[in-house]
Amino acid sequence: GKQARQLENELDLKLVSFSKLCTSYSSTRDGRRDRYSSDTTPLLNGSSQDRMFETMAVEIEQLLGKLTGINDKMAEYTNSAGVPSLNAALMHTLQRHRDILQDYTHEFHKTKANFLAIRERENLLGSVRKDIESYKSGSGVNNRRTELFLKEHEHLRNSDRLIEETISIAMATKENMTSQRGMLKSIQSKMNTLANRFPAVNSLIQRINLRKRRDSLILGGIIGICTILLLLYAFH
Repeated sequence: GKQARQLENELDLKLVSFSKLCTSYSSTRDGRRDRYSSDTTPLLNGSSQDRMFETMAVEIEQLLGKLTGINDKMAEYTNSAGVPSLNAALMHTLQRHRDILQDYTHEFHKTKANFLAIRERENLLGSVRKDIESYKSGSGVNNRRTELFLKEHEHLRNSDRLIEETISIAMATKENMTSQRGMLKSIQSKMNTLANRFPAVNSLIQRINLRKRRDSLILGGIIGICTILLLLYAFH
């Protein structure tokens, strides 16, 4: 259990950094496009980010593999012969570890897919920009066709910028939801700890809830009887 929590915390930090890398990649490539017309010197920033992406992806996959192995060992332990019947709190803990692993795996694959989609789109637009420059530098270029070509390219740039802004908003929303999920996980863990340490408190809370429900039913019945009596008196 302790090893699983350590790996979960490490994975959480890695996934946040991975998400920020994807966002900064699109911002850097956007700045490169804005400077393209005045500076055609190739930049190495995109290549270094590509290498960083590959390294982080491998590290996260290794951590996910380790966490999967630990969850499998815990499941084997609970199913092995000679282990006494487990209480509800332990079964809930095991299920929570499985849910966290599933969430992290889904988040990793989603972020990785977004990054690859941005990189593929940037490579395509880079090829288009290179074709435009070659076309403009050639002899006997038809000005009208060049103007139409440039307008179409500008339209693609605007559409691409809008998509990247949408992805950035989605990334920011995901980071916020990840933070909220961590807070809720911590609150739930503390509540489970309190319930396990102080069963009398948990029992008292249940009795209070039952009494409140019973009082509500009694009050509702009294109000109903009074209403019927008033109606009978009014129409008698």
